[in-house]
Amino acid sequence: MKNTFRCLAAALPLLLAACVPAPAVRMKGDAGLLGEQAARERVLAGTDHWSLQGKLGVSDGKDGGSGTLQWTQDGERYEFTMRSPVIGKSFRLSGGPEGALLEGLDGGPLRGPDAESLMYKALGWEVPLRDLRAWVLGLRADSGPAELSFGANRLPSLLQQDGWNVDYREWDAARQPPVPTKVFADKPPYRVRLSIESWTFN
Repeated sequence: MKNTFRCLAAALPLLLAACVPAPAVRMKGDAGLLGEQAARERVLAGTDHWSLQGKLGVSDGKDGGSGTLQWTQDGERYEFTMRSPVIGKSFRLSGGPEGALLEGLDGGPLRGPDAESLMYKALGWEVPLRDLRAWVLGLRADSGPAELSFGANRLPSLLQQDGWNVDYREWDAARQPPVPTKVFADKPPYRVRLSIESWTFN
């Protein structure tokens, strides 16, 4: 099953090259910046019904994959569909508190206790989906202590949490509160690159 998606790695360098960032401004959070972030988090913490569309690249330093992504969050339930432009195939990850279901791979549907372990078992991808649900909104996850640095726009530039460095390179500042449009997460050797083309909030 892993071989099915290893051919996605051919497209990964193109996606990662398109996402190479310029040097970022990093400011440690003072009382004002942290207060503004806390206000953002209070507004967005209850936002459990949303969807995004974009491009996702994942690498473990050797193998990886990339493709278009549609992610829908409906409370505790989620649906995560990724399509490869290289091989024209897609897989769908869905679930909630009762467990996760992965469909579209060779060998038939797979079930597991949670999305993270199922993705790792099936594809060898370490994607922190539980934390990413918060990080993708520019929020600190509830998985433990977090350290924030801010950019010139007074929005998070770097979030360090649970062993991951979450790098925010672009934001949609037209929305209030603003939401990220480029989120790069690294925990060597693992890399996740998410470029968000559209947000929909319900």
